[in-house]
Amino acid sequence: MSRRTPTGAAVLQPQVTEAITEAVLDELAEHGYARLSMEGVAKRAGVGKSALYRRWKSKQEMAMAVIRDYSIAMIKVSDTGTLRGDLRASLEAVARWLTHPRFASILPDLVAEMARNPELGEVVGLLVGEPKRERTAEIFRRAIARGELPEDTDIELALDLIAAPVYWRLAVRAAEAGPSYLDDLTDTLLRALRATPSEGRG
Repeated sequence: MSRRTPTGAAVLQPQVTEAITEAVLDELAEHGYARLSMEGVAKRAGVGKSALYRRWKSKQEMAMAVIRDYSIAMIKVSDTGTLRGDLRASLEAVARWLTHPRFASILPDLVAEMARNPELGEVVGLLVGEPKRERTAEIFRRAIARGELPEDTDIELALDLIAAPVYWRLAVRAAEAGPSYLDDLTDTLLRALRATPSEGRG
């Protein structure tokens, strides 16, 4: 016997959620976090503000949920069978995330806003940073299990080494991070992590 939706219960339509998500990203890219408003998002999405408040309690909750889902979806952790393959794929995913047309505008503004608003920084770290790091950490756990990395490898430091060089090159230096650069960076990180070749599948 099928269950009926209780009378008066809000039904969240996927197409409306998708329209709102796109509107949030567009508003963030064009106007930045400080000028983001529920009114602006609702107008761009072609919905009433009530549609937003049925999903999120505040502007911050809305923005963080959208950025979290968008960012995590772009960071796909490959299992190539070797640390080198996994690391190279992860570096490419970070570069792709940082150079995405929309997010390339959102991230610098968000970083600046986090510096002015420590509370926002904590939320971004908890909802966006930590899930991404936890997902990527799996490549180092697998490498340790395969014997490619020492058992005492500092995974937290290794995670920093994936993101930091690519972010610095793209966001700070405004330089390219093409295949050759990512290949060279992969080899440099493998040496820094004291990696040894795997005899597993390549």
